[in-house]
Amino acid sequence: MRPFLFSKSSAINQALAKKNNTTQYIAGGTNLVDLMKKNIAEPESLVDITSTLSAKIEPTAKGLQIGAMVRNTALANDATVMAKFPLVSKAILAGASPQIRNMASTGGNLLQRTRCPYFYDVTTPCNKRKPDSGCSAIHGENRMNAIVGYSEQCVAVHPSDLCVALAALDATVKTQDKSGKTQSIAFKGFHRLPGTTPEKDNNLPANALIHSIELTENSFAKNCAYVKVRDRDSYAFALVSVAAALNLKGNQIVEARLASGGVAHKPWRWFEAEQFLKGKTANAANFEAAANIAIKGLKPLSHNGFKVLMLKGAIETALQQCLNP
Repeated sequence: MRPFLFSKSSAINQALAKKNNTTQYIAGGTNLVDLMKKNIAEPESLVDITSTLSAKIEPTAKGLQIGAMVRNTALANDATVMAKFPLVSKAILAGASPQIRNMASTGGNLLQRTRCPYFYDVTTPCNKRKPDSGCSAIHGENRMNAIVGYSEQCVAVHPSDLCVALAALDATVKTQDKSGKTQSIAFKGFHRLPGTTPEKDNNLPANALIHSIELTENSFAKNCAYVKVRDRDSYAFALVSVAAALNLKGNQIVEARLASGGVAHKPWRWFEAEQFLKGKTANAANFEAAANIAIKGLKPLSHNGFKVLMLKGAIETALQQCLNP
């Protein structure tokens, strides 16, 4: 780790005034510190923004506003979140470890770098780490990597569990620049696919910080589930994860939501499968049909073909668990 300068900011405009190409912000530091230890991130200065951003969870006219500095543990255990947005709580508690959840911030969770073993190995080419150097994973050891939405430039996957739930619930990311101007970004448009610029993980505007995340009240609180399949029960990222939510009228599906982690460079929504489920009876046959729609046309890499059937099973399991929350 290279030496760096350290400072604190108490206001967003103050923090943004310190930002340049050699400066990075730090909140919980659960991802950034790892990157610095491995000499992937080498900032000359760090700006502590733990006192800059809100750590409050507040009701709004339409739902809930979650401050960017809310710790993951606080979010998962918040009474309103558990009552009205339990999918968020379930996803957070499926991820990381209690120690990491105690430190990680909500805003920082959204800004995690996508995961790939070659990205973390500075001795190998990686377009995400060094643009145009090549992708070692696409023909290398890629069992953890993407099966959808990838490009020749990058096959990394997004690691967050929380973001999968936020994608399923159509959350909104609210940003603020140093003039105080705010901007709202639909969650489905916040994270990026790799395309030809895999070094860019998200669409956070230049010279802005995440201010909060907003959730709109919905009818998915009663019937939702989060299924995470991984190599071990803790300290492991998802091979495949599924956030599922159903709005039921009796046994009929009024609306469905399905999103996955561990399969793409961003949290992935299965829109076609959701549309299929709308108006259908909530039963195993329709859940299997929806899962088959989701896996149709997937193109796994040389070492992760197993993810296709794993995803199918995880979708069916999550939908079934929605009926028995």
